[in-house]
Amino acid sequence: MSKLLIWFKETRPHFLLLTPVTVLVGISTLMHDKVGIDIVDLSLVLIGALLAHISVNVLNDYFDYKSGIDLKTRRTPFSGGSGILVSGLLDPLKVKMLGLLSIATGLVIAAYFYFKVGWLILLIALVGAGLIYFYTDYLTKVGLAEVAAGLGFALMALGSYYALSGSISETITYSSLVVFFTVANLLLLNEFPDVNADKAAGRRHLPILLGRKNASYVYVTFEALSYLTILHIAFSHGFLALMPLLSIPLAIRSSRGAIRYYDDINKLVPYLG
Repeated sequence: MSKLLIWFKETRPHFLLLTPVTVLVGISTLMHDKVGIDIVDLSLVLIGALLAHISVNVLNDYFDYKSGIDLKTRRTPFSGGSGILVSGLLDPLKVKMLGLLSIATGLVIAAYFYFKVGWLILLIALVGAGLIYFYTDYLTKVGLAEVAAGLGFALMALGSYYALSGSISETITYSSLVVFFTVANLLLLNEFPDVNADKAAGRRHLPILLGRKNASYVYVTFEALSYLTILHIAFSHGFLALMPLLSIPLAIRSSRGAIRYYDDINKLVPYLG
């Protein structure tokens, strides 16, 4: 395997697909609100968002490796780390530097937008950077893992809209709330296989604090809140917003999987992601 491919895998590219989807929330809301979009600025927003997500992935991998948690975690396609550091394929310090460099470059892009649209974009970027850096070593140990993940991507959607428009609308506020519930749920379900290893490492996410069974009910509640928010957007701002409801069958499937197989990881794995 070439070194370049190893570095690419370290960024966990299958997770990075979430970034353009999140930015698309901001773009589609801008189009709904009839706001013009500058292509250069849009490109910078997407690059900054990808850098933020890359930093999340590689720093999480680095801190998990340093804590030893990845040696105890059962790997699935969506949990247990990349396996790159555990396999000794990359220097951990260089991986950490990639994460920090990604954050720093993202903040430079935010500084550019500060001069274009104002201080709020810099505040959003700084809060996001704090969530990224303190996520693994602190936020996961005080019961804020799911909130931090959801908030981080909600800010990505909100920040994309603000960077390209210089304003915040009611529509993007509610759309960002949908992103919050969706991403918090993505993380929540992916935490189920890691409960024992995470608990030994001092983490305190919802499946540990509440138990897998009760956490599965939280998952279903977040799914419901997400779709209720979509309904609110549709009734307030136009029925095109109902299009995300086409994903309800997938939500029902994953919710049933969480309720039925919360304690059977082998059967739960197909519902992760």
